[in-house]
Amino acid sequence: MASSNLIKQLQERGLVAQVTDEDALAERLAQGPIALYCGFDPTADSLHLGHLVPLLCLKRFQQAGHKPVALVGGATGLIGDPSFKAAERKLNTEETVQEWVAKIRKQVAPFLDFDCGENSAIAANNYDWFGSMNVLTFLRDIGKHFSVNQMINKEAVKQRLNRDDQGISFTEFSYNLLQGYDFACLNKTARRCLTDWRF
Repeated sequence: MASSNLIKQLQERGLVAQVTDEDALAERLAQGPIALYCGFDPTADSLHLGHLVPLLCLKRFQQAGHKPVALVGGATGLIGDPSFKAAERKLNTEETVQEWVAKIRKQVAPFLDFDCGENSAIAANNYDWFGSMNVLTFLRDIGKHFSVNQMINKEAVKQRLNRDDQGISFTEFSYNLLQGYDFACLNKTARRCLTDWRF
Protein backbone atom coordinates (compact mmCIF):
# COMPACT_ATOMS: atom_id res chain seq x y z
CA MET A 1 0.00 0.00 0.00
CA ALA A 2 1.40 3.39 -0.98
CA SER A 3 1.95 5.79 1.91
CA SER A 4 0.46 8.65 -0.09
CA ASN A 5 -2.90 6.86 -0.20
CA LEU A 6 -2.82 5.57 3.35
CA ILE A 7 -4.40 8.56 5.11
CA LYS A 8 -7.04 8.88 2.40
CA GLN A 9 -7.92 5.20 2.73
CA LEU A 10 -8.19 5.45 6.50
CA GLN A 11 -10.37 8.56 6.16
CA GLU A 12 -12.66 6.86 3.64
CA ARG A 13 -13.20 4.07 6.16
CA GLY A 14 -14.07 6.56 8.89
CA LEU A 15 -10.98 5.73 10.93
CA VAL A 16 -9.51 9.24 11.10
CA ALA A 17 -11.40 11.81 13.15
CA GLN A 18 -8.95 14.69 12.80
CA VAL A 19 -5.61 15.54 11.19
CA THR A 20 -3.80 18.62 12.45
CA ASP A 21 -2.05 19.45 9.16
CA GLU A 22 -3.05 16.98 6.49
CA ASP A 23 -0.88 18.53 3.76
CA ALA A 24 2.22 18.44 5.97
CA LEU A 25 1.50 14.81 6.91
CA ALA A 26 1.03 13.80 3.26
CA GLU A 27 4.28 15.57 2.38
CA ARG A 28 6.13 13.84 5.21
CA LEU A 29 4.75 10.42 4.27
CA ALA A 30 5.91 10.99 0.68
CA GLN A 31 9.48 11.53 1.93
CA GLY A 32 9.77 8.07 3.41
CA PRO A 33 8.97 5.98 6.46
CA ILE A 34 7.86 7.53 9.72
CA ALA A 35 7.55 6.13 13.21
CA LEU A 36 4.18 6.48 14.91
CA TYR A 37 2.90 5.35 18.24
CA CYS A 38 -0.27 4.52 20.04
CA GLY A 39 -0.56 4.29 23.80
CA PHE A 40 -2.40 1.63 25.77
CA ASP A 41 -2.84 2.24 29.49
CA PRO A 42 -3.09 -0.91 31.59
CA THR A 43 -6.25 -0.05 33.52
CA ALA A 44 -7.32 -3.70 33.35
CA ASP A 45 -5.69 -7.00 32.48
CA SER A 46 -6.96 -6.95 28.90
CA LEU A 47 -7.40 -4.69 25.92
CA HIS A 48 -10.99 -3.99 24.91
CA LEU A 49 -12.83 -3.57 21.62
CA GLY A 50 -12.02 0.16 21.54
CA HIS A 51 -8.33 -0.72 21.09
CA LEU A 52 -8.97 -2.59 17.85
CA VAL A 53 -9.11 0.44 15.52
CA PRO A 54 -5.81 1.95 16.74
CA LEU A 55 -4.11 -1.45 16.51
CA LEU A 56 -5.38 -1.97 12.97
CA CYS A 57 -4.20 1.53 12.02
CA LEU A 58 -0.72 0.74 13.38
CA LYS A 59 -0.79 -2.49 11.37
CA ARG A 60 -1.79 -0.64 8.18
CA PHE A 61 1.05 1.84 8.64
CA GLN A 62 3.50 -1.02 9.20
CA GLN A 63 2.27 -2.76 6.04
CA ALA A 64 2.99 0.50 4.19
CA GLY A 65 6.60 0.43 5.42
CA HIS A 66 6.36 2.60 8.54
CA LYS A 67 7.57 1.77 12.05
CA PRO A 68 4.83 1.34 14.69
CA VAL A 69 5.51 1.82 18.38
CA ALA A 70 3.11 0.19 20.82
CA LEU A 71 3.43 2.12 24.07
CA VAL A 72 2.04 0.35 27.12
CA GLY A 73 1.75 2.86 29.93
CA GLY A 74 3.24 1.16 32.95
CA ALA A 75 3.65 4.61 34.54
CA THR A 76 0.51 6.34 33.26
CA GLY A 77 -1.46 3.25 34.24
CA LEU A 78 -0.43 3.90 37.84
CA ILE A 79 -1.96 7.40 37.63
CA GLY A 80 -5.09 6.95 35.53
CA ASP A 81 -6.31 9.05 32.63
CA PRO A 82 -8.93 11.55 33.85
CA SER A 83 -10.37 12.05 30.37
CA PHE A 84 -14.14 12.05 30.48
CA LYS A 85 -14.34 10.18 33.77
CA ALA A 86 -16.88 11.37 36.32
CA ALA A 87 -14.65 10.33 39.23
CA GLU A 88 -11.04 9.46 39.87
CA ARG A 89 -9.96 5.99 38.83
CA LYS A 90 -9.06 3.48 41.53
CA LEU A 91 -5.29 3.44 41.95
CA ASN A 92 -3.90 -0.05 41.41
CA THR A 93 -0.70 -1.41 42.92
CA GLU A 94 2.52 -1.26 40.94
CA GLU A 95 2.67 -5.05 40.92
CA THR A 96 -0.85 -5.33 39.48
CA VAL A 97 -0.20 -2.71 36.80
CA GLN A 98 3.06 -4.37 35.73
CA GLU A 99 1.25 -7.73 35.44
CA TRP A 100 -1.33 -6.04 33.21
CA VAL A 101 1.48 -4.48 31.14
CA ALA A 102 2.84 -7.96 30.39
CA LYS A 103 -0.61 -9.27 29.44
CA ILE A 104 -1.38 -6.31 27.18
CA ARG A 105 1.99 -6.62 25.43
CA LYS A 106 1.09 -10.22 24.59
CA GLN A 107 -2.31 -9.10 23.27
CA VAL A 108 -0.71 -6.44 21.03
CA ALA A 109 1.84 -8.88 19.58
CA PRO A 110 -0.44 -10.65 17.05
CA PHE A 111 -1.29 -7.34 15.38
CA LEU A 112 2.25 -6.13 14.71
CA ASP A 113 5.43 -7.70 13.40
CA PHE A 114 8.28 -7.19 15.85
CA ASP A 115 10.85 -9.02 13.71
CA CYS A 116 10.57 -7.90 10.09
CA GLY A 117 13.67 -5.81 9.50
CA GLU A 118 13.77 -2.04 9.21
CA ASN A 119 10.14 -1.42 10.08
CA SER A 120 9.90 -3.91 12.94
CA ALA A 121 7.48 -2.70 15.57
CA ILE A 122 8.79 -1.49 18.92
CA ALA A 123 7.16 -2.35 22.24
CA ALA A 124 7.75 0.41 24.79
CA ASN A 125 6.75 0.89 28.42
CA ASN A 126 6.76 4.43 29.81
CA TYR A 127 7.65 3.06 33.24
CA ASP A 128 11.15 2.61 31.77
CA TRP A 129 11.71 6.38 31.76
CA PHE A 130 9.46 7.40 34.64
CA GLY A 131 10.10 4.58 37.13
CA SER A 132 13.34 5.93 38.58
CA MET A 133 12.60 9.65 38.12
CA ASN A 134 12.24 11.62 41.35
CA VAL A 135 9.65 14.35 41.90
CA LEU A 136 12.16 17.22 41.79
CA THR A 137 13.50 16.11 38.43
CA PHE A 138 9.96 15.69 37.17
CA LEU A 139 8.88 19.18 38.25
CA ARG A 140 12.06 20.95 37.12
CA ASP A 141 12.70 19.16 33.84
CA ILE A 142 9.16 18.39 32.70
CA GLY A 143 6.67 20.49 34.65
CA LYS A 144 8.29 23.80 33.75
CA HIS A 145 7.42 23.26 30.07
CA PHE A 146 3.66 23.05 30.64
CA SER A 147 1.20 25.89 31.03
CA VAL A 148 -1.40 25.33 33.73
CA ASN A 149 -3.65 27.77 31.87
CA GLN A 150 -3.63 25.52 28.79
CA MET A 151 -4.06 22.39 30.87
CA ILE A 152 -7.16 23.65 32.70
CA ASN A 153 -8.72 24.59 29.37
CA LYS A 154 -8.68 20.99 28.15
CA GLU A 155 -12.24 19.70 27.94
CA ALA A 156 -11.64 16.64 30.14
CA VAL A 157 -10.15 18.80 32.90
CA LYS A 158 -12.83 21.51 32.62
CA GLN A 159 -15.59 18.93 33.01
CA ARG A 160 -14.08 17.69 36.25
CA LEU A 161 -13.32 21.18 37.60
CA ASN A 162 -16.90 22.29 36.99
CA ARG A 163 -18.42 19.45 39.02
CA ASP A 164 -19.45 20.28 42.56
CA ASP A 165 -19.34 16.69 43.77
CA GLN A 166 -16.01 15.59 42.28
CA GLY A 167 -13.03 17.71 41.31
CA ILE A 168 -9.73 16.51 39.91
CA SER A 169 -6.74 15.43 41.97
CA PHE A 170 -3.20 16.66 41.34
CA THR A 171 -2.37 13.06 40.41
CA GLU A 172 -4.88 13.01 37.57
CA PHE A 173 -4.11 16.60 36.59
CA SER A 174 -0.46 15.58 36.11
CA TYR A 175 -1.42 12.86 33.62
CA ASN A 176 -1.00 15.31 30.71
CA LEU A 177 2.58 15.99 31.79
CA LEU A 178 3.32 12.28 31.62
CA GLN A 179 1.77 12.05 28.17
CA GLY A 180 3.76 15.03 26.96
CA TYR A 181 7.01 13.52 28.18
CA ASP A 182 6.07 10.20 26.54
CA PHE A 183 5.88 12.07 23.24
CA ALA A 184 9.30 13.65 23.80
CA CYS A 185 10.90 10.29 24.70
CA LEU A 186 9.30 8.48 21.79
CA ASN A 187 10.27 11.27 19.40
CA LYS A 188 13.93 10.69 20.35
CA THR A 189 13.50 6.91 20.03
CA ALA A 190 11.82 7.22 16.63
CA ARG A 191 14.57 9.49 15.34
CA ARG A 192 17.22 7.00 16.42
CA CYS A 193 15.30 4.17 14.77
CA LEU A 194 14.86 6.08 11.52
CA THR A 195 18.36 7.55 11.26
CA ASP A 196 19.44 4.93 8.73
CA TRP A 197 16.45 5.70 6.52
CA ARG A 198 17.40 9.30 5.77
CA PHE A 199 18.30 9.92 2.12
